[in-house]
Amino acid sequence: MDISLMGFDTPFFRNLHHILDGTDDNTTNNKSSNATGPTRAYVRDARAMAATPADVKEYPNSYVFIVDMPGLKSGDIKVQVEDDNVLVISGERKREHDQEEKEGVKYVRMERRIGKFMRKFALPENANMEKISAICQDGVLTVTVEKLPPPVPKKPKTIQVQVA
Repeated sequence: MDISLMGFDTPFFRNLHHILDGTDDNTTNNKSSNATGPTRAYVRDARAMAATPADVKEYPNSYVFIVDMPGLKSGDIKVQVEDDNVLVISGERKREHDQEEKEGVKYVRMERRIGKFMRKFALPENANMEKISAICQDGVLTVTVEKLPPPVPKKPKTIQVQVA
């Protein structure tokens, strides 16, 4: 897309356009050709995260993360916990073109998003990492993270005073 046609022909927008439209060709170790710019892996992850909206709810006993995943099977979605407190929801939506190419079908318009998606959420200290469940139903992924029970306040210990 020619950004100059849209009136955005400034150095800032040219650099932003270059970063976002960069391809992974001629790169071997995820380094950007610009030594001061972000790495291609960072840009790829940032794009994937920006394109994956989510709702987060806090209930008295749990946290619930809701992400729309239309057209994906549960096998295409990965839910993980990294670094002991980061919930990562990721996956990839692929275009189904094998059968269509054989039948001579070509796209007239493509609007549905394809490619990788990812979201990362820092979990609070009271999240129970052992009690996480994920359900994908009707194109909506719901990840529930149970809360740890609140710490029981210690009762004061009474010391019996003895007569000497």
